[in-house]
Amino acid sequence: MAQPKLGTSKSNKPMHYAVGALIKNGSKYLLIDRAITPYGYAGLAGHIDKNESASKALVREVKEESGLKVTKHKLLYKEELGGVMCSRGVNVHYWFLFECKVTGKIKRNFAETKSIGYYTKEEISSLELESSWKYWFQKLGVI
Repeated sequence: MAQPKLGTSKSNKPMHYAVGALIKNGSKYLLIDRAITPYGYAGLAGHIDKNESASKALVREVKEESGLKVTKHKLLYKEELGGVMCSRGVNVHYWFLFECKVTGKIKRNFAETKSIGYYTKEEISSLELESSWKYWFQKLGVI
């Protein structure tokens, strides 16, 4: 398994770099119910590997978690978020959140997800969201 890109947060703590994919189909958003830490419903996301660009990590993570191919992407936000412990024991991540267009048929990654599907804003409001994605959906005005 590749090692995530490691940095130092504003508060001088270890920090990983992460990408997130905001994928829509009409008025619905693609979410997974995570089977690994951090638990909860989330958009497709993951660590940027050492010596990997955010764009390459985005394409890789979307493919790994959904089987979909990113055809177009636009950076929406980049910022440091704390308070979410990842599976590798780091709780500060510098996020690159992208809006993505995708093609292909969804193929669930059974090792990483309990489920995958598209959800309306109303449905998202009632889900147990992973806290980073709760932050992003609030910032975007989805919830």
